[in-house]
Amino acid sequence: MKLRVLSKQDVQRAVPMREAIEIVKGAFAQLSAGKAVVPLRTQLAVDRHEGVTLFMPAYLSESDDLGVKIVSVFPGNLEMGLSTIFALVVIVEASTGRPVAVMDGTYLTALRTGAASGAATDLLARKEARVAAIFGAGAQGRTQLLAVCEVRDIERARVYDTNLQAAESYAKEMGGKGRVPADLKVASSPAEAAREADVICTATTSKTPVFADGDLKQGVHINAVGSFTAEMEEIPEQTVGRARIVVGSREGCLAETGDLIIPIRKGLITEDDIYAELGEIAAGIRPGRESAGEITLFKSVGNAVQDVSVAKRVMEAAQRLGLGVEVEL
Repeated sequence: MKLRVLSKQDVQRAVPMREAIEIVKGAFAQLSAGKAVVPLRTQLAVDRHEGVTLFMPAYLSESDDLGVKIVSVFPGNLEMGLSTIFALVVIVEASTGRPVAVMDGTYLTALRTGAASGAATDLLARKEARVAAIFGAGAQGRTQLLAVCEVRDIERARVYDTNLQAAESYAKEMGGKGRVPADLKVASSPAEAAREADVICTATTSKTPVFADGDLKQGVHINAVGSFTAEMEEIPEQTVGRARIVVGSREGCLAETGDLIIPIRKGLITEDDIYAELGEIAAGIRPGRESAGEITLFKSVGNAVQDVSVAKRVMEAAQRLGLGVEVEL
């Protein structure tokens, strides 16, 4: 049995962000249409090291994509100079059950998470959005900005991170990259980052809101992708209470994110306040933004349909381009 092994660099070459955004739109549409089998991901808490490892399988019947991602999130890694996130994706041939590819999932996770926010921004943000704010200067924060800049003509961007050095490195690296504007600066405070933003992306592991509700601009669109446990909360409860809430998956978000679980427990919102899944909007079943002044919130905990659909296209592109290494098992 031959297996194609793909590195981070192979994944980067195979599928650009613009293509990933369209792939993810289609994956979410399949999910919302009931054409995907996606068990709730298994979370293994590694309490001794304050980390968590997740196992995320999916099968998309319309596109015949089958696979699984294993991803670990260990915030303490930063103190050792290591990435917070490590991941691996395995693609399985749906017609035979034969494993056909294994690839770096760390960049792919950032790519597909950015692509989901790009899709949500495309479907929900005001067309005239020109200013972006990124909370979290890690790998996820980088692809968040790249994706937003693919779907809106962003002229100014601000980044905020509690680690000033990380934010400065982010601004130096990302300014002028691709469609990212050269006017990318480090915000001195959350308020400075949020006040003028038309699009906000939060990609942190925070357990408390990363900005204040009172600092939001009318008509802002928010992509909240960091909180994936019941204790993590990036978005102020007041914001959640007054926003048009769109989720990647109702089941996943209601089970896993404190951004929704906490305000529901407090009686500030109910499950019925979730307006739609992103796939419903992508498929044209529900409209997106309905007024220029409303706040729209896309909340995603990440879904395996994103990983498997993007990884399948990475594998196909790698075969065409001759990327990676084939090994005989």
